[in-house]
Amino acid sequence: MTHAQHSRVFGQRKQEHILILASGDRIRHLTVKPWMAALGFCFVGVFAIGYLLATSYLVLRDDLIGAAMARQARMQHDYEDRIAALRAQVDRVTSRQLLDQQVVEDKVDKLMEQQLALTSRHGKLGSLLDRAENSGLGGKETTPLQSYAPESNDKHASLSGAVQAIENQLAGADAPEDMASDNATLADVPAHETVGDRADRVFSKVTLSLKDIEQKQRNRIAQLTSDAGGTANAISKVLTRFRISVPAERVTQDDSAVGGPYVEPESADDFDTSLSQLDDALTRLESVRSTAESLPFQNPAIGKEITSSFGNRRDPFLGRLALHSGIDFRFAPGEKVRPTAPGKVIAAGWTGGYGNMVEVDHGNGISTRYGHMSEILVKVGDKVDRTDVIGLAGSTGRSTGTHLHYEVRQDGRAVDPIYFMNAGLKLASYIK
Repeated sequence: MTHAQHSRVFGQRKQEHILILASGDRIRHLTVKPWMAALGFCFVGVFAIGYLLATSYLVLRDDLIGAAMARQARMQHDYEDRIAALRAQVDRVTSRQLLDQQVVEDKVDKLMEQQLALTSRHGKLGSLLDRAENSGLGGKETTPLQSYAPESNDKHASLSGAVQAIENQLAGADAPEDMASDNATLADVPAHETVGDRADRVFSKVTLSLKDIEQKQRNRIAQLTSDAGGTANAISKVLTRFRISVPAERVTQDDSAVGGPYVEPESADDFDTSLSQLDDALTRLESVRSTAESLPFQNPAIGKEITSSFGNRRDPFLGRLALHSGIDFRFAPGEKVRPTAPGKVIAAGWTGGYGNMVEVDHGNGISTRYGHMSEILVKVGDKVDRTDVIGLAGSTGRSTGTHLHYEVRQDGRAVDPIYFMNAGLKLASYIK
């Protein structure tokens, strides 16, 4: 029986929980299923957790907000410190660039001063070199006038190229390919050097180039001065033999009638002094050369036969010894006669035994006579040059045939023309 009772209990259906809701006369029954109990329990759990979280947030909200703001403040401070460091670095770089630029500009100013000085000297040299070239000294051919335009094989860079290279470096640009050699660029120096260091190297090269050009100019000027002085001395030596006055090499100042307050002397420039010396030498050369060119050192009949020389000879008409005061050259009838130097006609007409004769005054007490001409083509007072025709050869006056009687007179006295012609041969290399 006990087993039976136990069997009934084991097989009996478990009773469900019933929820009774009464409202007045109305009664409702709600059977509570297990899943509904589980759902309610979960809902209560979620609500409890949400409540706890909301309560924790309300309690800890100020701390959380403070921590977030502190973290944001730290980030902002870090950014500000980084920006300040970058700004300081930019300021340092800018200051260094400004300093380097100032250094470069100062050096450029110095080079520009040297350039202006050389340009000024070039202007002064221009006229002197023209005069030297006209004097036959070859001044322009070997004088380095192109101071700032070196040849393609020159190892020195020009001023403009150096400045351009420096500007490219300051601007952060690459150096031009044609400036990448040793020719005063900033591209061929070690990278650890600063712009100022590189500029120093460039300007050192350019300065050496300018000094080299200046030294070449000085050497050339000294050479021209020496050549001009030597040529003037050679011409003066020949003129002195004929007692022709020539300008002295240096003129001594006459202090017998000078005065004035004492003022400190101006700063002397050796280059200007050398230019002054060259000018004096060229002036003296031009003076002595002009004197030589104005005198009858030329042959009046180049290639003509001399039929009678200067000196005592047997007179062709009287048959006795007589002085022949000139040289006779064989000419063809009507052949043109030209003077041996420029001058002024002081006689033109029939003159005794000379027949038709022209006398030309060349200055310095020297004159030349041309006799026995068939026709005279100038008149007294005419100025003639070596290329002018003064008459035609003939046989007038005391003459035995067509010829030219050529005579040189110094201070009114007849001298042997051959002396002048021989001197002319010596002066040929000095006189144009």
